[in-house]
Amino acid sequence: MSDTYFTSTGGWIEVICGVMFSGKSEELIRRVRRAIIARKRVQVFKSHLDERYAGLYSVSSHDGRTVEAIPIDSSAAIAGRVDPTAHVIAIDEAQFLDQGIVGLATSLAARGRRVILAGTDTDFRGEPFGPMPQLMAVAELVDKLHAICVICGSPASRNQRLIEGKPARYDSPTIMVGASDSYQARCRHCHSCPRADEDQGKLL
Repeated sequence: MSDTYFTSTGGWIEVICGVMFSGKSEELIRRVRRAIIARKRVQVFKSHLDERYAGLYSVSSHDGRTVEAIPIDSSAAIAGRVDPTAHVIAIDEAQFLDQGIVGLATSLAARGRRVILAGTDTDFRGEPFGPMPQLMAVAELVDKLHAICVICGSPASRNQRLIEGKPARYDSPTIMVGASDSYQARCRHCHSCPRADEDQGKLL
């Protein structure tokens, strides 16, 4: 996707989505850095739930790239801290935010801002995650990235949550703050999320 796709003075919304380990944060960082090189004023926000790698005040990718960010816990917090002179507003881990982020992103774009949002589009069950479906629907540009399935090597479109080495059950909380879970990228066919009435021993 070209960073100069839109050449008008109006704003727009870009969504970078996909599973964990697919390079979403890396792509957001790339677009942010290119905007900075283009002498655009950029403001970056991230969910306060994500403290991986570089900590709470940076967006970081799995390969170690970082960019400074403001941690927030809601769309209202973003609205209250938006720099009125910023040309580009970037938001990482958008799946953790409330539905108000859809209206906020739309409003910012209507006021001439380029809004870049990155987030996981499906939860560990393989179902739509938070406000991501609505954000994808209202965006001008949507890029869906894939990782590699750790089981069969196919393009991965699911987040496999493991608890003590076993697939998390369907009725587990969508967000487990502070949990020592591990995640894998898997394809549709290798993904497992057993329900209470299934025999977990037969699953991966």
